[in-house]
Amino acid sequence: MATVTFTPASAPDHTASLRAAVRYGVLGLIVLAVVGSIIAFLVAGKPGLYGALLGAAVGGGFILCTALGVLFTAKLPALTAGAVLLGTWLLKMILAITVLAILKPLDFYDKTALVLVMVLSLVIVLGAETFGVLGTKAPYVEPTPSDDTGSSDSDDK
Repeated sequence: MATVTFTPASAPDHTASLRAAVRYGVLGLIVLAVVGSIIAFLVAGKPGLYGALLGAAVGGGFILCTALGVLFTAKLPALTAGAVLLGTWLLKMILAITVLAILKPLDFYDKTALVLVMVLSLVIVLGAETFGVLGTKAPYVEPTPSDDTGSSDSDDK
């Protein structure tokens, strides 16, 4: 009679879902930037192209920075990770307002293309990140290695 053995597949790292979210978010942003740029160029010419690229950079960069911040702070204590994420959120808000304030008086881009692609990038990147997180099978807890040295009463001696 043959011996049947079972070796379970190793569980993915607890950051696997975050890495998948970033990967799908970047892919979604690239696709949106290309398609949005082509459509905006066909509709509004060169200013439309610039507006679409700026919208993808501002909107997609805003959301992807959050996912990257969560990924990079995943192994930190909860209080430290929360403080870092709050600080990066504040920095992102200041940068977004500053970039939009600098762009407002300029006229080399199409404002409609900027706004449309920015809003679409927020929705598409968030959707792609959600798809990445939900599609990844990862453990909720990290299993601790078991001690296979023998009996459990060795602690009593």
